[in-house]
Order: sequence, then C-alpha cells, then structure tokens
Amino acid sequence: MPLEQLLSSGIALPITRWGNPVLHHACQPVVKFDPDLWNLLCNMFATNTAADGAGLAAPQIGVDLAVFVYDCHDAFGRRRQGLVCNPRITLAVDPELETDHEGCLSLPGAYLPVARPNFAICRGQDQFGEPVTVKGTGMLARCLQHETDHLSGIVMEDHLTASERRALRRQHKRVAASYPDDWPVSPMLPR
Repeated sequence: MPLEQLLSSGIALPITRWGNPVLHHACQPVVKFDPDLWNLLCNMFATNTAADGAGLAAPQIGVDLAVFVYDCHDAFGRRRQGLVCNPRITLAVDPELETDHEGCLSLPGAYLPVARPNFAICRGQDQFGEPVTVKGTGMLARCLQHETDHLSGIVMEDHLTASERRALRRQHKRVAASYPDDWPVSPMLPR
C-alpha cells in the first residue's frame, strides 16, 4: 500500500501510557510486510494525527512491533511524513546537541528540555520490506531518535535526571484528568 493510502485511511486508537510493559522492553522485529502491517500503519498514522503528534511507535498503541510513523517538520520547515520498520539510528560524527522541549504522547501534557543530536540518520525498511534511509534535522531528527528509543523500550524520562523525572511526572499529574483513558479517540477535556 503506498504512503498516500497509509496516510489517508485508518482509525485512531487509544494511546498506551507509560508504565504499560509493552513500552518498557525491546520490540519484536517486523518480519511480515503484508496487509496486516499496512492496516496497523494506517491506524498509527490516524492515531498520530488525532493526537497532533510528531511521531508514534507501535508500542504506543499496545503493539509489540518495531515500527514507527512520523509527520513533522525538519529544520528547514519542510513537512516530512513516513515510516520506518526495524530502525537503526546513525548519528553524525561529533554531532551538535540541541536542547528543546520534548514530550511523549504516552505521558500527555508534560514537556521538559531534552538534549539530543540535531542530525540523525535512520535506516530500516519501508512498508514493503525495502531498505529506507531517512536523514533528519531539527524536529525530525528528534522524532527519529525518540521513536527509535521507544522500540528499544526506552521512554523519554530515561534521558532525564531524577529531579527532572519528578518534575515531568508532576506536570503530567496536573493535566492528566484532561486526557481520557481512550485519548485521542475521545478528545481532550477542558482543563
């Protein structure tokens, strides 16, 4: 199924929250590039769109599979959309770190500065199993790293100090009631 179709069909699913075991272990590799995978990708794109996300990894909708989708801008303001199965991140030699606020759809409403390299190359496979390489700058670089982390069982707070983790959890706790358990299937509630 071509990317245009993956982007335009599918239904939003509830996003899995931090603490669920599927978010905290390495995912199974994608080995079948078939209509079941394409249906999953359609739903992942729909869920990411409904949540107004930059990217979404399969475990964030409860699926133990090494694939993510992305829909965000790079450092040049270009909108980039796509997916990567079985991703591997390669960083530039001596990359410059860029600190920016980062959040996670699986801990909605909480953001803290996280330093990440400002350029990343992500290699993997597309929806047909063919090799794919995505080079990212700016938000796209951050997204590629964040989503690949998810597939290794790493969540954003694993990059933070203990005090930063507590601050992130406090932020989330203040707004958690605005996010129904089935969000983004059900919209956010007023704060």
